[in-house]
Amino acid sequence: MAAAGAAFGSNTYRNGAHRSSVKADGKSLAANQSFKSSSSASSSSASSSFKSRSLQFRKSSPAALGGANGAAKDGGGVPGRVRVAVRLRPRNAEELAADADFADCVELQPELKRLKLRKNNWDTDTYAFDEVFTEFASQKRVYEVVAKPVVESVLEGYNGTVMAYGQTGTGKTYTLGKLGEEDTAARGIMVRAMEDILGDISLEADSVSVSYLQLYMETIQDLLNPSNDNISIVEDPKTGDVSLPGATLVEVRDQQNFLELLRLGEAHRFAANTKLNTESSRSHAILMVNVKRYVKEKDPVLPMENGSNSHSAKTFKAPIIRKGKLVVVDLAGSERIDKSGSEGHTLEEAKSINLSLSALGKCINALAENSAHVPVRDSKLTRLLRDSFGGTARTSLVITIGPSPRHRGETMSTIMFGQRAMKVENMLKLKEEFDYKSLSRRLELQLDKLIAEHERQQKAFDDEIERIHAESEMQIAETDRKYADALEKERIKYQKEYMESIKKIEEQLVGDQQKHDNDSATVSHNDYYSNGEVSSISALDEVADLKKLLEKETILKKAAEEELTNHKRQLYQSKLMEASATSEILKLRKLLEDESRQKQKLEGEIAILQSQLLQLSFDADERRRQLDRTGSGNDSNDLDCLTAQVKNPQLSDSENGEKASVAKLFEQVGLHKILSLLEADDADVRIHAVKVVANLAAEEANQQKIVEAGGLMSLLNLLRSSDDETIHRVAAGAIANLAMNETNQELIMAQGGIRLLSTTAANAGDPQTLRMVAGAIANLCGNDKLQTMLRSEGGIKALLGMVRCGHPDVLAQVARGIANFAKCESRASAQGAKTGRSLLIEDSALPWIVQNANNEASAIRRHIELALCHLAQHGINAKDMISGGALWELVRISRDCSREDIRTLARRSLSSSSTFKAELRRLRMDY
Repeated sequence: MAAAGAAFGSNTYRNGAHRSSVKADGKSLAANQSFKSSSSASSSSASSSFKSRSLQFRKSSPAALGGANGAAKDGGGVPGRVRVAVRLRPRNAEELAADADFADCVELQPELKRLKLRKNNWDTDTYAFDEVFTEFASQKRVYEVVAKPVVESVLEGYNGTVMAYGQTGTGKTYTLGKLGEEDTAARGIMVRAMEDILGDISLEADSVSVSYLQLYMETIQDLLNPSNDNISIVEDPKTGDVSLPGATLVEVRDQQNFLELLRLGEAHRFAANTKLNTESSRSHAILMVNVKRYVKEKDPVLPMENGSNSHSAKTFKAPIIRKGKLVVVDLAGSERIDKSGSEGHTLEEAKSINLSLSALGKCINALAENSAHVPVRDSKLTRLLRDSFGGTARTSLVITIGPSPRHRGETMSTIMFGQRAMKVENMLKLKEEFDYKSLSRRLELQLDKLIAEHERQQKAFDDEIERIHAESEMQIAETDRKYADALEKERIKYQKEYMESIKKIEEQLVGDQQKHDNDSATVSHNDYYSNGEVSSISALDEVADLKKLLEKETILKKAAEEELTNHKRQLYQSKLMEASATSEILKLRKLLEDESRQKQKLEGEIAILQSQLLQLSFDADERRRQLDRTGSGNDSNDLDCLTAQVKNPQLSDSENGEKASVAKLFEQVGLHKILSLLEADDADVRIHAVKVVANLAAEEANQQKIVEAGGLMSLLNLLRSSDDETIHRVAAGAIANLAMNETNQELIMAQGGIRLLSTTAANAGDPQTLRMVAGAIANLCGNDKLQTMLRSEGGIKALLGMVRCGHPDVLAQVARGIANFAKCESRASAQGAKTGRSLLIEDSALPWIVQNANNEASAIRRHIELALCHLAQHGINAKDMISGGALWELVRISRDCSREDIRTLARRSLSSSSTFKAELRRLRMDY
């Protein structure tokens, strides 16, 4: 991507006049024809025209804006189509050399907002876009036309998305993420957007926070906190909004702080070297900027009943917050494997990138066609962007293309992606809510004031109450005294009356006693009849009690009879269940007897089959001994037929070639039988069998089957046990094919494969054998997890030992392995996982690297130059590189390398090291 960015503005603009056939969508053409400027066709006019179109609802009257706000609150919104601009990258140095005799595959018509794609020398297809940028378009103009309307919408409380899509190496990262440290005019959309946001908000009241993420191999990783490498996506079941609760959220106070966050994120982002781009992004980068702004409104004051206004009559209203979110998406470039040359882990990364971009394309197709089902759950990328396409965000898409006719297919695919995206309609919604926390703070302050006023009034009230209480106490004391005097007088009065009443009662009691003595004789005569009546009443009471007891006994008898009946019923049911259980037991016994007879029958059949198998094995041995005695024969034994097929695979289907015959042999014979021939006694059979396995291992679909069937272990055993040079060469080639898979690489290391490869390399004399062994070790060098083990088991020394051969093919594989190893070390150092000198330098690889840095073979030279650049990126290696003469080679690479991307990488390595700078100043050298 750096190479694509450096190429902008460096080449001339070339267009040709050819007959064209307009194939753009009718709706898109009609819409874009209405966007033409009536005054001039200049670039500034086009820029202002596009900007005014994309802000139609924002530039409306205040009443219209209020309607939009109301619609957003009620669940409605303002419609807004996805805006698409196309940007052409100029030819780079490689394309100038390779395509010098060919015209560009695209012709731009910026004044008409059109692009022509050449089908051949006499026919073109025409497509219309919202804006067309030539290779001379500045970064500032691209930002103002594409991104600034979105940024302004975010500041007003809407969500916005700016996204770049295109082939790898066409300038997406340059357009979005260029920091502009060396040239401020080269600043990308991310930097310029934050400048406008910080310049428009109030840092005292408003806030801006940033998250920086990457989607790598379908896992969301935090670029600001690399340890947080598996962030989950959470969706609101009611609104459908997507959030990432595990992502780091950093508040930004100034532009310098934001630039430091971008540098930190870029250092942790995955990149790889491919044929199309030396620093190809291997992940989708997503920058999320959250803006929270307060809407200033005056609080109304209501009049009181007497017609005057008072501070206490103030109506408190919750302040309004507008929350906008800007999402800037730097998609990884789409690529074709045959052009990018991806292999091993880089190939797996390319597959993941293409799958996620394919899922995004399917979603946009469904939205453009108003399909009832949009497959947003096919990829995490589509789930993250569900608000950008068909959601509530204002979205601007810039598609980047290259002029080279060699990549016309990729350019066509990018253009059609943009055409379909222009048909997607979003429903923009204002993100506005009340700040109840701020209102609560204001109410708390007012409450504190009212409490203080209440305390003052309470103090005055308490003083008044205390005065009244003292006066009351005095009055109560006077009243108590008067009451005590009156009470004493009444007590004396009532005491006298009481004594008089007692005296009268005593006199009356004496009179009553005398009267009682006179009447005692009459009372004794009547007592007899009274006692008889009492006895009869008590007898009746006893009879009633007996009746009650009899009734209770009757009730208890009935209950006992009912309980006896229930017991009899339960006894009957238990007998029935016992009879049923007995019948079930009889059935089970019968089943067991049947099973026993069946088991005895099967055991008899197994004994017969075993005897037959022994007889067949004996017959096969006899036939094999006869074949050994006679030398050849027409025996029809399955093993011999299999051996003949392996020895002559071309006889099965000669007209379809060797690969077809191997595939057919694989289907007819089976993998396990082929692998069993690797241990055959016949050397020719082993050689042909290992060739078949090597051809099968070249196909990715067969690699997992070979490993699961034990093929990898068999190949390693061949290296360990066989002395045949041909077997070593072919087995090493098969292992190299299997080592392109990361899981297989770990299995090879776990089974001692690197030691076996090193031993094979030490004993081999054939250059082709050494090339196969070096290729296998080079593939293992590209695995970050195996660096230490690879070095400890002698992998680096084995690579350096193979340079004795001097064959260019062997040296190219050695250089590739060293470059892969240096790249993994550089990545680990950037992520903070490695400290200390490079293991390559410790194993004395630097002299050979410096010696071959200017090798005549381009394949060797390119890998060595990349290895030097990767070693130089880790500052602790600088002193060793200076003492070993590598600094001179780095300076030469930065000046004379034929590939501009490698020159740029060398300059960056030199400029980032203070040790290199000091040495260059001492030597008075300029790079």
